[in-house]
Order: sequence, then C-alpha cells, then structure tokens
Amino acid sequence: MKNYLMILIVISSINCFSQKMPIKNWTPLFNGKNLSGWKQLNGKASFNVVNNEIVGTTKVGEPNSFLATEKDYGDFILELEIFNVGGTNSGIQFRSESKEDYMNGRVHGYQMEVDPSDRAWSGGVYDEARRKWLYTLELNPTAKSAFNQNGWNKLRIEAIGNTLRTWINGIPTANVVDNMTAKGFIALQVHSVGNNKTEEGKQIRWRNINIQTENLKPSKPDQINVVNLIPNDLSAQEKSNGYSLLFDGKNVDQWRGAYKSEFPAKGWEIKNGELSVVRADGSESTNGGDIVTKKDYGAFELKFDFKLSEGANSGVKYFVTENEGNKGSAIGLEYQILDDEKHPDAKLGRNGNRTLGSLYDLITSDKIPASLKKVGEWNQGIIRVSPDNKVQYWLNGYKILEFERGSKIFSDLVAISKYKDWPNFGMALKGHILLQDHGDKVSFRSLKIKENK
Repeated sequence: MKNYLMILIVISSINCFSQKMPIKNWTPLFNGKNLSGWKQLNGKASFNVVNNEIVGTTKVGEPNSFLATEKDYGDFILELEIFNVGGTNSGIQFRSESKEDYMNGRVHGYQMEVDPSDRAWSGGVYDEARRKWLYTLELNPTAKSAFNQNGWNKLRIEAIGNTLRTWINGIPTANVVDNMTAKGFIALQVHSVGNNKTEEGKQIRWRNINIQTENLKPSKPDQINVVNLIPNDLSAQEKSNGYSLLFDGKNVDQWRGAYKSEFPAKGWEIKNGELSVVRADGSESTNGGDIVTKKDYGAFELKFDFKLSEGANSGVKYFVTENEGNKGSAIGLEYQILDDEKHPDAKLGRNGNRTLGSLYDLITSDKIPASLKKVGEWNQGIIRVSPDNKVQYWLNGYKILEFERGSKIFSDLVAISKYKDWPNFGMALKGHILLQDHGDKVSFRSLKIKENK
C-alpha cells in the first residue's frame, strides 16, 4: 500500500511540473486535457494535446495557422512556456482579430515573435498582416541571447493600456506604445513552411498558459529602448530613460529661426499635432528658413517622426553652430530626408550619399526594403551620438549608418565633399539641432531628445 501511495505522489508531482497549478490571481487558458476555449483560424496545420501540452505541427502548403482563444482580452498579463522543437518560426498573437471584411478573415494584430533564425529577434513585436515590424531586436541587442533554442522558454506579455511589453526567461525584450487595437484574442502560431517538404512535421509545444486580467500591476520600468507610435506622447519608461519632448504637437517654444532670435513668422505650419514646412518653390531656406533648437547639445539621442510629400527634400542637422555666416541653410552634419525616387538630389553626390537616411554628401545609408515606407507614410528616425563621438542613424527600427566623428575615414570623406572648405566641419563640441526648410512640404512630430553623458 505504501509503494502504491508513493507512485501516486510521483505521478502527481510530474503532472504538476508539466502543467503547473496557477498561482493566485492567475487563470489558466489551457486545461491540459483538450482545446476547450480555443478555435483554429486560417491554415490547417495541426494542433493537438499531448502530455498536458499543446503541440502544433507544420504542414506543407498551408498558410500561417493560429489556435486562438474564443474570448477576447484587453488589458492583461500573460505567461506561458514554449519549446520550439523543430526550430521553425512561430509567435504569440495578442489583441488580434479575424474579420471577414479584412483580408477574408486573415488573422491580424500584435505578435510576440519566436525567431529561431540567426537573426534572433525572439521577443520582438511584429504587427501580423498590418504594419509588419514594430520592434526589432536590433533596438535591444542584449536580449537576442534570451531565447533557449534547445529547451523550454518562459514568455511574458504585458498589455496594459497603450503599453505593450515582452520578456523571455525574465529578460525584457520589447516595449511598444501603441493605440491601434485595444482588445482582441490571444493565439498560438504555427508558421507557414510553404511547399518546403523538409520543414513539414516540425513541432512547437506550449504549456502553462496563464493570464491575469484584474488588479494588474505592471513591471517596473527598465532601460531598454521604447518604440512609441502615439504622436507627441512621452511614456513613463521614456521619461525614466531620460527623454523629453522638443515639440508637444502645439508649442514651438524650444525652437527659433536659424540666425534669428524668434520663430519664423511664415513658412512653417502647426496643424493636427504636426510641425510642417510650407511648400514653396523647392529652394533652400528662402521661405520660412531653417529652425533650430534654442539649446545646444553635445552627446545626445534624438528621435523624430517625419513624413515626406512627393518629390520632397529636407533634413535634420546637428552640431549646428551658426558661426559660418552661410547663405542658405545653416551648416552641420545632416540626416538626409528625401524622396529618392522623385527628387534629383538622390542621383547627385557620390554613390548615393545624398539619399534618404544618408550622412548627407559623406556616407551612403545602408537601407534595406524592410526599413522603407511609402511617401506619405510616417517614418521614425533616430540620431544617436555617444560621448566618444560614435554616431548611428536608424530608420524604422533598423540601423542604417554608423561612423565616428574625427576619425581618419570621416576626415578623408569631408576632404572630398562639399564641406571641404569649412574648417573643422562637424567637430563642434556642442551645437543646435536643425530642421531644414528646403521649400518642400515635410512634416515632423514626436521630436524627443535624451542627453547622453
């Protein structure tokens, strides 16, 4: 009898380990026995229950397949474990939808990525069947090693208000602020493998799927980058990370005209939370003129949203001193803003070093198709300057350029550029940040800065 009781205790312990009992305030979404409370959407990859786990198996010729909760969730904290046995792409959908009038019912919405490739973007946030990548792990490279390719991983998603945060094995991986979708289902993804028969039959396993929906307590702020998609908004974590707004959507009290004491009386427009250059004749600084920050900056990180009109030209300059007495635009290092297809400047310079995202007339940006948006859509740019003179340019979550001020390579490039006659070009210890008036309509918003020390 004692031996029989010991066997029951061991079996009970094993079951508790594989499907842990939820702690207080947690509700299980999976009962460990069947798929009650779930429904399959889109593709026909298989989902089965085996040993208290949900097992998804890839199937050739099927699109992305999703096992979705029948219930929708708005604010929640979700924890679950995943073992990507086959090493195939997967993800956890949340605040997601499937509607007949949207791509014939295709699942769309936020996804916490599970990426076993060398890219290692597990924990990033992808907008399935909508805007694509919202948060790549290039923005948080230290988290690339968080995912265990050969065993179980604990995933956590916090969706509270407009803040969406993710963790893998206790390591923060992404932080997105967005208000596109406030509520939707949660779903487990088996990614399409196309017609590649070598990928058929690979498995993803999930267990211990638990959720909180009441009395939610968000995790403490950390130091990872934030992607904030709400115009002119500064999230709690951005504030904690040291950012402040240079433009709040209404006031330009931190700006003035270049070579002027006041903000231009014409040529710039504030409307719908946007700061825009008024379209003129396409000439450089002949209408309202450039505007600069009243304060000057040394090492800093500047985030800015920008939107091009067709054929437009503009730029964001920095380390602007206004000491040159230049006619036209003030002198400084420049993050080029350009419609590469329609503006002739894209074909000037050397090897494309006047195209979008380039260090103007010096270094060509290393853009990839995924980093590009259509003209008329909003882009997110970042200029990051470290105290040791390292500079990075980012475009829509992708690093597109990197250089060092004062290096031999930098000096050699200046010597063959249009700036060759300016003494110590780009080497000021501090300078103003400038938004360029090039006579074309270009709009800015969400201008945020952090001083790096």
